[in-house]
Amino acid sequence: MAAEPHNAAPATLEVTAAPEVTASPATAVIAALTERKLTIAVAESLTGGLLVASLVAVPGASKVVLGGVVAYNTAIKASVLGVDRTLLESRGAVDPDVATQMASGVRTALAVDGRPADIGIATTGVAGPDTQDGKPVGMAFIGIATAEGVVSIELAMSGDRDTIRSGVVSESLVELTRLLSRTAGF
Repeated sequence: MAAEPHNAAPATLEVTAAPEVTASPATAVIAALTERKLTIAVAESLTGGLLVASLVAVPGASKVVLGGVVAYNTAIKASVLGVDRTLLESRGAVDPDVATQMASGVRTALAVDGRPADIGIATTGVAGPDTQDGKPVGMAFIGIATAEGVVSIELAMSGDRDTIRSGVVSESLVELTRLLSRTAGF
């Protein structure tokens, strides 16, 4: 039996103006980096590349994002990013000093023509479902390094694995926005 032709009038789609949307956090970070002529390098453990992916999703990011290192395995934190092996052995990968060393290390690991990135940012933590090295699920650290110094930010996240990882990305972008909004230096 042949199908009957469908003679219904085509549906119409009403298009209305989109509401005004503020820039995404990643867009704001890229805009601020571009305006200030600064570069950034990213080292990630628990976020596994999500942070650098959010930055490079923004058009124009190639002007300021040097790259990213996913150092998911603890040994990579030492061999590629220069994190102190004794620190990793004594405290594990989820530690504020590990985060700052990762951030410092990625600045130089991704240097271009001998010039380190202006900003290095790193994420490390426990996304779950199990604890790691005695650290609870949801514990995370963001490390930020510049020529002026380093800082670590401790986070206590909750939720499932995906929620924790995306939350750390969001908080990282918030911290970058705070850093870049300062009027003098870092």
